[in-house]
Amino acid sequence: MGSPLADEIRPKTLDEVVGQRHLLAPGAVLRRLIESGAEANMVFYGPSGTGKTTIANIIAQRTRKTLYRLNATTASLQDIKDVIADVGTLMAPGGVLLYLDEIQYFNKKQQQSLLEFMENGKLTLIASTTENPYFYVYAALLSRSTVFEFKAVPPEEAEPAVLRALELEQARSGLAVAWEEGVPRQIATACGGDVRKAVNAVELLCQAAAPADGRLFLTSDDALQVSQRSAMRYDRGGDAMYDAASALMKSLRGSDPDAALHYLARLLEAGDLVTPCRRLLCSASEDVGMAYPQAVAIVKACVDTAMQLGLPEAQLPLAQAAILLATAPKSNSVVEGIGRARADVRAGRTGDVPRQLQNVHADTTGFDHQQHYLYPHNFPGHWVDQQYLPDALKGIQYYVWGDNKTEQAAKAYWEKIKDRKL
Repeated sequence: MGSPLADEIRPKTLDEVVGQRHLLAPGAVLRRLIESGAEANMVFYGPSGTGKTTIANIIAQRTRKTLYRLNATTASLQDIKDVIADVGTLMAPGGVLLYLDEIQYFNKKQQQSLLEFMENGKLTLIASTTENPYFYVYAALLSRSTVFEFKAVPPEEAEPAVLRALELEQARSGLAVAWEEGVPRQIATACGGDVRKAVNAVELLCQAAAPADGRLFLTSDDALQVSQRSAMRYDRGGDAMYDAASALMKSLRGSDPDAALHYLARLLEAGDLVTPCRRLLCSASEDVGMAYPQAVAIVKACVDTAMQLGLPEAQLPLAQAAILLATAPKSNSVVEGIGRARADVRAGRTGDVPRQLQNVHADTTGFDHQQHYLYPHNFPGHWVDQQYLPDALKGIQYYVWGDNKTEQAAKAYWEKIKDRKL
């Protein structure tokens, strides 16, 4: 049985690597480090299929250190000890280059076991992860490493890899390979920036094609079948989920309904109903707030409807809520107001509750039988001048009226009432 196409086509030189121009273009820092043969500890962070393992292999070819490969999903502390045991022996006279894939699956103790040998230079670590290393990699290990972020490969850069894969498949099969116009770009686009997925799709497509007239003919429909949904990058509870949720929230806040619908669609296509519901409910108060107070009730109704319907019908009320929030007037006066108030409370700036605001039972304590509370509804306009804040905070202002029509109307109303009573 032959090796997978993705392994056969793996680049051997930096110039063959597709994507990552920000890291590998002439003059880029990582390229200069590799070409100079520098032995630096590195953490490669980014999505799958973007070249992390390939670059690590190329670095290994340029070093005189003995290369060891471990995958943190299956490796144990004993595996690390076995690697370290070879340091300084005839097995690794020039030291060890350890390529550790998926380092996020190593616990703190496992990661700490590498520190002493990284420190004395006997072990050079290249770790890769699909998760944010600043959340998952031990701080002391990060401080001894340089983090390089790998990005999803755009279709125009992934397409050459697809064409090379098609050429290799033709050599493998011994038959001519032809395709409908646009098939390579279709595969490159559907892979969602994952070159390995694109190459695997080519392999499956060629295996599924029935020979006719001495050739393999690849159709757009077949290409769609083998590559469908590949563009979806979503790991519930991981970076992709939080990135999509953050993008949805910021698109709502930025009043861009098209972007809001796009990120909502990403979440829904991944089958995640809870995350968009939470973001929409939050945005109603955080970003729209007092500029359109009814948004809370409307969005809550849309979310309730979505949860009762379930997918796929839930997309409709959630899309309605997203469009409403994105196009509604905006105010963050709620966020700013409660933020200022909580900051004072956390800092200890509180003071006693004024006597007139204390619970009624205070009138029976014997200290003062008169609470002196003025009931606003007994006064014209349902307002009376009375101190509500503690003495230590008297006169402080947490809530600042927003400049939208709704809040300005409320401000004008209360200013008129209060000016008349003062």
